[in-house]
Amino acid sequence: MSVTSVQELRRIAEAVGELRGHVVEHVEIRSDCRQLRVTLDSGQQLLVSVLLDETGKPRLDVDLLLASPELAHRQLEVRFAEGD
Repeated sequence: MSVTSVQELRRIAEAVGELRGHVVEHVEIRSDCRQLRVTLDSGQQLLVSVLLDETGKPRLDVDLLLASPELAHRQLEVRFAEGD
């Protein structure tokens, strides 16, 4: 079992804490079950992903994507940089 750093847990807790007071409009999970996308009424999206580290061990990653009015009708692309 891998140990998650305190800083990583704080970052995850802050991202999930942003959900407070919002209404969930849509939830989508990838077919390979490695990513969950929660769309909120504000247009924000919470991405919960399982990523593999350099040793091949899975780790949890949570990102809160803020809505941008000028990108409201464009496709969202998220790239994960190696080493993050």
